[in-house]
Amino acid sequence: MRLFEIGLVVATLASGFIWLLDALFFAARRKRNAGLLDDGKDPVVVDYAKAFFPVLAIVLILRSFVAEPFRIPSNSMMPTLLTGDFILVNKFSYGLRLPISNTKIFAVGEPKRGDVIVFKPPQSPDQDWIKRIIGLPGDTVAYRGNQVYVNGKPFEYQYVGEYVGKGSGAEMTGASQLTEKLPGRPHAILELDKAAFDQGEGEWTVPPGHYFVMGDNRDRSDDARFWPSHFLPEQNIRGKAFMIWMNCDSIGSLCKNNFDTSRIGSGIQ
Repeated sequence: MRLFEIGLVVATLASGFIWLLDALFFAARRKRNAGLLDDGKDPVVVDYAKAFFPVLAIVLILRSFVAEPFRIPSNSMMPTLLTGDFILVNKFSYGLRLPISNTKIFAVGEPKRGDVIVFKPPQSPDQDWIKRIIGLPGDTVAYRGNQVYVNGKPFEYQYVGEYVGKGSGAEMTGASQLTEKLPGRPHAILELDKAAFDQGEGEWTVPPGHYFVMGDNRDRSDDARFWPSHFLPEQNIRGKAFMIWMNCDSIGSLCKNNFDTSRIGSGIQ
């Protein structure tokens, strides 16, 4: 994803520069010489630059400042998001950021507890991950006995039933599906009843300018509980996930016939 972003910026700047350079120094000369040694036509490279620059510029602006597509690569956010979901991320929710550097140039709003966000994890800054915000700056977050506590108050949970997965999510069949009643943002989570590994229990106080994030699939999520730093810097956030626009659960890069049309247009809670 980062290589694509860099390539898009470079291609946009290059095509724009070629078009501008030609307009300032060469176009008038070709027009004057038309009919003599020059037929007055644009060189191929200039012709391509004129054709591609407007398209590239529009894509870059939309992708950098409006909405950006991502594909969910793992089961860490089940059952909210499934492997193969193609989602849109609102790039304007928390402010305008420059492409590549992700530097904020204009603040709009602040992330809220319960938001599902795409970000670059501190330990893997070349990747894009997705989790849910649980702790805000200044919060004390604890996780004990499959229960989340924020500032000493436990979240309430309601058992929904036994989860039945399909495709890449079949491994979670038999897990317990619950509604985690995060204030103002209740959402579904999955828990394994007999998880024979580190549950990531502990207590953490979120420093200023940072957030504590967790996956909804609590026993299949590499989230802030396990990170060396435990916290996500605000400047690493890329945007807020808000809609599923396609689902294709596949092995490798080919979707073949594994489209799930029922998920198209679903909002992300």
